[in-house]
Amino acid sequence: MTPYDSELVVERSEPAADGVLALTLRRPRGGELPAWEPGAHIDVVLGPGLERQYSLCGDPADRHAWRIAVLREPEGRGGSAYVHDRLGPGAAVRVRGPRNHFPLEPAPHYRFVAGGIGITPILPMLAAAEAAGAEWTLLYGGRTRASMAFTRELARYGDRVVLAPQDETGLLDLAPVLDGLPDGALVYCCGPGPLLDAVEERCPPGVLRLERFRPKAREAAGDTEFEVELARSGGTVTVPPGVSVLDAVRAAGVEVLYSCAEGTCGTCETDVLEGTPDHRDSVLTEAERASGETMLICVSRCRGKRLVLDL
Repeated sequence: MTPYDSELVVERSEPAADGVLALTLRRPRGGELPAWEPGAHIDVVLGPGLERQYSLCGDPADRHAWRIAVLREPEGRGGSAYVHDRLGPGAAVRVRGPRNHFPLEPAPHYRFVAGGIGITPILPMLAAAEAAGAEWTLLYGGRTRASMAFTRELARYGDRVVLAPQDETGLLDLAPVLDGLPDGALVYCCGPGPLLDAVEERCPPGVLRLERFRPKAREAAGDTEFEVELARSGGTVTVPPGVSVLDAVRAAGVEVLYSCAEGTCGTCETDVLEGTPDHRDSVLTEAERASGETMLICVSRCRGKRLVLDL
């Protein structure tokens, strides 16, 4: 199915915390937007070569509005500055999606851990867990209390939400949250890389679901040349060392949707018909990687000499 790709307008632009701007987006002439579920994100096209992914953090039941929240990053690559400085009420912006590589799976117990702007995909998950009657808690950390977004919305959940500003409590204490998990519990985590790594180290196998804003650091792997057969296009391309499958395919004239080009957004996920991918992304679960059914062609390669892709 072709993903939604259209121009929306900013209806509201308001601070959600120090340095965090919340935007409400609607269709210019009204009407419904595509449905989405907690964990979904959209691609926001800010200009040529300036495209970013932001989690939807509003109410999935509201089909007429999408809400995102953007942290201004002074050392960033320009996307957050563009949003903060230029996307006021009435501004138009092109978006694609939604896509969801961080879905909330059914479970009797949840442990949510968020760091900084990582609260955005978690926020609608809390409402969904509450509606499902699941038992849950949230540990939410940030640099300061004033920098932590949506704390007023979170207050309605009472003591199930623990706010832990670093300047008041230090680094997040994960032991009370992650040690001795009840049977059937799932852990959902989003935030900066060091937090995700710490949670990953502490969680037993199979219980953690996480989303990364930056690619996970991986040991450099030797790149070798391989061939990619394009099942739908009918051609074959050679992928030399140092060139991604995405770049090789595009150079051959095949149009492929992509966005981050660093293995974090999932836009370029492609079905694998034959061959074994060498997964180097930060999106797919271990089970998805083991199946070999799809791959992120912007970073992943081939464990062999040939892949057949559904392109």
